[in-house]
Amino acid sequence: MEILSPQNARVKSWAQLQEKKHRDKQKKYVVEGIHLVQEALSSGADVECVAFDIERGIPRELTGIPDTEQGVEWIGVSHAVIAKVSDTPSPQPVFAVVRKEARQWQELILREGGLVMVLDGLQDPGNVGTIIRTADAVGAAGVVLGRGCADVYNPKTLRSTMGSLFHLPVLEGDLLQILPEARARGARLVTTLLEGNRSCFEYDFQGTCWIVIGSEGSGVSPEVAALVDDAIRIPMPGQAESLNAAMAASVLMYEALRQREYSDSKTGH
Repeated sequence: MEILSPQNARVKSWAQLQEKKHRDKQKKYVVEGIHLVQEALSSGADVECVAFDIERGIPRELTGIPDTEQGVEWIGVSHAVIAKVSDTPSPQPVFAVVRKEARQWQELILREGGLVMVLDGLQDPGNVGTIIRTADAVGAAGVVLGRGCADVYNPKTLRSTMGSLFHLPVLEGDLLQILPEARARGARLVTTLLEGNRSCFEYDFQGTCWIVIGSEGSGVSPEVAALVDDAIRIPMPGQAESLNAAMAASVLMYEALRQREYSDSKTGH
């Protein structure tokens, strides 16, 4: 199949997916570029269609992926169509339209011993995407985005996840409902405070642990902070006053990974 006119009705509905209200309404989002499309296809995401530059043909990286034929529509499109749907000045030669999957946050809670990252009001798409990518790298059970966070399906967030969005559950919800239930099922909730009484390197991240990261400017909201069990600090013996939110989250995730997989009790050293 081919679509060459940017005025085509389907193209217009794809272009609308640059805006959150239309992503919510259509329950779909767009991923751009060979790498993200490849990740979406190979992870079994609910891909509606893949649109490729008709002059260049289907990128060879996308031709050997198993199960790509199941219900995925392949559409050759003009450069004008790609330019209309893309949110970048120099668009990639391929994009996919993916249906959102309705996941329940309880599936995270039921994962005993899991490490879960919780984001409270984190508005920077790059930070949100980087935390999702790092959570994937350390083998976390998932990521929960509370209200006021950057939309996970925002093109900038998607790009900074580098495809990790397709590797672990990333859920959006109301932390004031989710966190008490997580705690009732045995999760320990921990966050960072500059005046935290313990260093993150003294804290025990074993077991079911949910790490709450607040916004870049104002930290964890008072309502969420009231639900948290422990407040820890990241030591900063130098002169910087704070760390970027994604960097702080990465420090905590890797300390948790070290304790869980590389500590004396695990390695026998």
